[in-house]
Amino acid sequence: MNSNYEKCLEACLECLEACNVCFDACLKEEDMKMMADCIRLDRECADICAFAAQAMTRNSPFTKQILELCAAVCERCGDECAKHNHNHCKRCAEACKKCAEACRQMIA
Repeated sequence: MNSNYEKCLEACLECLEACNVCFDACLKEEDMKMMADCIRLDRECADICAFAAQAMTRNSPFTKQILELCAAVCERCGDECAKHNHNHCKRCAEACKKCAEACRQMIA
């Protein structure tokens, strides 16, 4: 595996975890309707982060495109999570922003 991928891989795995934690916590919130977009984006983001990690570790010829998509999804998820005051959302927003940056640095 390309050693440049290590930082990006780590960011993807941290984001994946933060999104899963946020997803689970959002399901327990009082106003789940208000959290619907957050929940949906947490799922999308966790999936693309997992896919990006797999692409990097197997040196996929599509890694660049996958990382571009991952950065875009992370950004959207981070923006949505940032709208909410819950700690799990704040942590998730941070992890998403960090992952988007790491993906963009990888493909720069």
